[in-house]
Parts: sequence; structure tokens; C-alpha cells
Amino acid sequence: MILFYLLPFVEVVRRSFTDAMGRRFVGLANYQAVWQNNAFRIATANTVKFVGICIPLLLGTSLALALLIRAAGPKSRPFRSVFLLPMVIPVASMVLLWKVLFAKAGLVNTLLDIANIEPVDFMGTNAAFWVLIATYLWKNSGYDMILWIAGLDRIPVAQYEAASVDGANGWQMFWAITWPGIQPTLALTALLSLINSFKVFREAYLVAGAYPHQSMYLLQHLFNNWFLNLELGRITAAATLVVLVLLAVAGIILMIWRHIKNI
Repeated sequence: MILFYLLPFVEVVRRSFTDAMGRRFVGLANYQAVWQNNAFRIATANTVKFVGICIPLLLGTSLALALLIRAAGPKSRPFRSVFLLPMVIPVASMVLLWKVLFAKAGLVNTLLDIANIEPVDFMGTNAAFWVLIATYLWKNSGYDMILWIAGLDRIPVAQYEAASVDGANGWQMFWAITWPGIQPTLALTALLSLINSFKVFREAYLVAGAYPHQSMYLLQHLFNNWFLNLELGRITAAATLVVLVLLAVAGIILMIWRHIKNI
């Protein structure tokens, strides 16, 4: 960890205060250049928007799937495999599927044309952002579902039996037993979902290239382009800022988890 993660990150922080060659100290010039860069603002806004929409949707969708799978009992085993299937599909195959579905002459636009609805340029308009969200949800819902199921299995069955004897309905059991019981799992699932949200860049890059539609231009695109242009001062400063923000978010999630644990 020290050799491959900590020491390289310390070097990144040092280079964020130097010129591109890493020799001359320039103070906060790199951070000022990053903050004034319009591409950085667009990428940051899109990334925050993407995470802010995707994480709640993913947590809610995966929790609903977990509750349905658990309620179905042994009959749900085939469905578990179906929901986990996107995790094992190679990225190249997923990109091919994406193109088949959302190209200008793809399957979705063909169906829209049959229904006398005007076709949509999914990759050339703001619809590209929602295609990216749909892909992220499809790929990660099964993984988070398994995490929720593990949290649900920790809740004693006797609590549900006692609540049923007392006449509690399904919603009352959920809010009084299920929700308090899975709150410790919420912090872990949210943190892993946040980490996985940064991996969606692979699909976006392979489909739309280094400069996709502005609505789906994320920080990963910006870092990739800066790296190819050898703008090391900007990329190290921006990377330092992103890591600090992620550490702050992870710290907040950990504090919430500890608070819930102590209740």
C-alpha cells in the first residue's frame, strides 16, 4: 500500500505545486489554472450530477430487487443469476450492445419509428447522459442487490414472526424492522457504489471517444485528455482536489455509519 499507493500520491501532491517537469515551484498556479478551466467546470458539474442521480437510484433499485428476491425464497435463484449477469459481460461486448441499441439507426430508434415517434440522437444530444445512467444502473444493480441481501440476512426472522403475530403489515415491518436492520449495510453499499460510479468511464470512452457529448463529459475524460497532452501540472492539481473531496465524502459516510451503529 505504501509503495504503490501512498508514495505515488505524495508525489502527485508535490507535482501539483511545480511546473510540468516537476522541478520549479509554482505555488498555487496549477490549482488556479484548474479552477479557471471551463472544461474542468463542465466535467465536475456532470460528474456531481451523475453521482447525485445514480447513487440514490442504484441504492433504491437494488434494495427493491433484494426485497423481491428475498420474498420469493428458493424460487428466486434463477433471477439472481440474471441480475448478476451484467457484471461478467466484457466491456467490449457491452459497448457493442450499447451501439446496437442507441445508434441513430439502432434498435431503439427503429422501434420509435415504427411507433411513429421521432427518432432520438442518443449520443449527440443530452439523452447521452441518461443512456450513461441507464448503463450504470443495469451493470451495478445486481452487485448492490447481493450486498443488500447479505444485510437482510442479518435480521433475525423471529422479529418478523413476532411482528406478524402482533398484526403488523408489510410496510410496518419494513419501517420498524427491515430499515433499521439494514442501515449499517447502507454505508458500505453507498461507498462501493460511489467507487463503481467512476468506472463507467470505460463504456463512455469506448462508445463516444475522448470528446463525447458535453452532457456526458466527465472528470475521467478530462484527466485522460490532459494526460495525453502532458499537462501534468493541471492533472496532478485536479487529482489532488478530487481525492480530497472523495475522502471527505467517505468520512461523512463513515461518521453516519458509526452514528447509526451506536443508536
